[in-house]
Amino acid sequence: MTARERYQAALLFGRPDRIPLSPGSGRESTRKRWRAEGLPPEVKDIPEYAYRQAGGRLEWPKGGPGFRFNERMIPQFEEKVIERRGDSQIVQDWKGNICEIGSEFGVEYLRSAIDFVTRRWIKCPVENRQDWQEMKRRYNPDDPARFPRDAEALGRTLAKREHPITISFPGPFWQLREWTGFEGLCTMIYDDRALVEEMIRFWEEFICRLLEKLLGWCVVDEAHLSEDMAYKSFSMISPRMTRELLLPSYRRWGDILRKAGVPIYGMDSDGFIGELIPIWIDAGINVCDPIEVAAGNDIVAFRKEFGRNMAYRGGVDKRAIAKGGRVIEAEMKRIEPVARDGGYIPSCDHGVPSDVAWKDYVRYVGLLARMTGWM
Repeated sequence: MTARERYQAALLFGRPDRIPLSPGSGRESTRKRWRAEGLPPEVKDIPEYAYRQAGGRLEWPKGGPGFRFNERMIPQFEEKVIERRGDSQIVQDWKGNICEIGSEFGVEYLRSAIDFVTRRWIKCPVENRQDWQEMKRRYNPDDPARFPRDAEALGRTLAKREHPITISFPGPFWQLREWTGFEGLCTMIYDDRALVEEMIRFWEEFICRLLEKLLGWCVVDEAHLSEDMAYKSFSMISPRMTRELLLPSYRRWGDILRKAGVPIYGMDSDGFIGELIPIWIDAGINVCDPIEVAAGNDIVAFRKEFGRNMAYRGGVDKRAIAKGGRVIEAEMKRIEPVARDGGYIPSCDHGVPSDVAWKDYVRYVGLLARMTGWM
């Protein structure tokens, strides 16, 4: 099987020759620890190296080019330090947020997931209708910078690919929170619901325009939404509000994807997602991740409750990886029935944290390789 065929078969309850081996990897602080514990500094593909260290001998899947898709604001705000305060600093990020972060981090740490960065929000770019009118100007779906210059030729080349391609973009909850801040969004839902609904419809239409353009050039294997809309025990807005405010956008995007032939429609949300999964199923979403165990998500219970209406990625308790030994062995046995049933690519249930020792990571990768058919 090609990597592309294997990926689709694994998530669509097919019969893959083996489940994709996707252990997850660490961010900067984790990699720093691992290099101090024996990971050679020149190693770039850490999961593959760990697989070899664990005894794996099969050919590692080769990736390939994707289809670039830029849904971010154009132009972006200037990234800058506004004030330094000893152990912390006040900065403006590329999204226009003013926040306080540790002095050990650069502003670029807020652009991508370089490491885990705690921040204190001070001001967000959309606080009222005037701010919103200015923000909308940054989202022109016809800006040529949103796609590759050679989009048509690239699409023809990628039609022959053997690796899977995923496009990712924020869902409406995530995107509005980026503009207004979490507190701002939650209060705005009550104080000015009409504005919230206007922003959601704007984002829905913007993504529709981009999807229609992209899918005219290249039919991807997966479209993946980011929402992060749950705490440890409950969703951040109620299931009723989720259905009223967000479900129409999910459904409309799903209709476009299915019509184009995209087989996988995925959702990412941290926190406890048990009360959200039925809504996602109604929307046509068929895969979700990362299934954080510490938030009360139980992938075995989810499979019993939702059957094959939902597939999963993640679900391996990062705390068990850190404890190693019999604890991680028991964790792998816990999730094994779901892996055998299909519709599941097991992986760490978020970025691998820095309390995981290198030797325990290698042990975990070896256990995962055996479960998924790579050893």
